[in-house]
Amino acid sequence: MSDIIALSRLARYRASSPLAHEDAAIADEALRKLVKSLEPQKPVRRRVSDLLSIVLALSARTRRMVLPRVTVEVDVFAPNGSRAVQLFFPEEK
Repeated sequence: MSDIIALSRLARYRASSPLAHEDAAIADEALRKLVKSLEPQKPVRRRVSDLLSIVLALSARTRRMVLPRVTVEVDVFAPNGSRAVQLFFPEEK
């Protein structure tokens, strides 16, 4: 695309955002909606049971992390005797 075509398209461009509207009332309303959407939301009230759930999940994860690694072998065959499932897991170093 030549520079002249690009400049021509740019010259014909008209903003479609309500923020760029010629009517100031419409632009102000769009700006108010934008500001309201960016305001911090009311914080979520947490309960004691939520804290307990988090603590239990973290403790279970910690217990699993310290356990020794295990190997699981899965053999799944199709009715014709060929392998039906092939699983690949990345090797951790």
